[in-house]
Amino acid sequence: MLYSVVDIIAVLTDQDYQAARNYWKVTRKRLKEEGNETVTNCNRLKMKAADGKMRLTDVATMEQVLRIIQSIPSPKAEPFKLWLAQTGADHLQDLEAAQQLREELNN
Repeated sequence: MLYSVVDIIAVLTDQDYQAARNYWKVTRKRLKEEGNETVTNCNRLKMKAADGKMRLTDVATMEQVLRIIQSIPSPKAEPFKLWLAQTGADHLQDLEAAQQLREELNN
């Protein structure tokens, strides 16, 4: 499934479409300069706009969206960032526990 990057930014930053589009333009440039491949992998797709017309917009997969959200300094983005951090920490703990279990079974 693909998601409109500008729509997500509009929600997370409480901006109208044009402001969110400008925000994404600046963010995309900054991320490219930082070497973030998420931005270079975003495709453009025609989606129905608020005026009912089909317009090209940047779209991203769920993984790409979650990576983009991490770069948005917004109170609305914080719950996602906290969830990502907790999920990552939980996964690392699970991997460590699995490794310890393998070592115990091999001894």
